[in-house]
Amino acid sequence: MNRATSLRYDNIRTEFGAAIARIASAYEADRSRQQDLQQEIHLAIWRGLPGFREECSLKTWVYRVANNVAATFVAKEMRQRRGQLVSLDDECVIPTHPGHESEVDHKLRVEMLHTFLHTLKLPDRQIALLYLEGHSASDIGEITGLKPAAVAMRIHRLKTVLSKSNTQKGTDHV
Repeated sequence: MNRATSLRYDNIRTEFGAAIARIASAYEADRSRQQDLQQEIHLAIWRGLPGFREECSLKTWVYRVANNVAATFVAKEMRQRRGQLVSLDDECVIPTHPGHESEVDHKLRVEMLHTFLHTLKLPDRQIALLYLEGHSASDIGEITGLKPAAVAMRIHRLKTVLSKSNTQKGTDHV
C-alpha cells in the first residue's frame, strides 16, 4: 500500500469507525465476535481501497463493504439458527423488560432493539440497521442492491412491527 492509500484508510477509519462498530453490534450479539467482525470489516476496506473506482460515494462504498462483510460473517450462524429467525412479513415479538416499562432506561431499550434486530433474517436486518443509521431508502437500495421501493416497503413493515409492539404494551418506547 502506498502512503496515499494509508492516509485515505486512516480518514475512513476516523469518519466511519463508530458506524462500523454499530454495524458490528447490530449483526453480532457476542462482544468478542463484534470485535472480530469490526476487524474483518476494516481489513476488507483496507484490501478493497485500491480497487475503489469512485463509481459511488465513499460513504456508500464503505457501508456496502461493511454490510457485505457482516452478512458473510453471520451467514454461517444464521444457517444454523434458520428456524429461530423471522422475517418482517412474519409475526415478530420484540423482547421486553420484565419490569414496568416506565423503568426501562435508554440503554436497555437499545439492547432490546439489538435483540430484536438479531432475530431478523439478514436482508431485513441490513435494511433496519441502515435505516436506523439514517440512510434513505434510495441510499439503502444502492448499498444493498435492492430497489428503493422494496426498501421503503420493508422499512414500513419494520415500523409497523415496532408500532404494533408499542401499542400492545401501551407505551411509546423502543
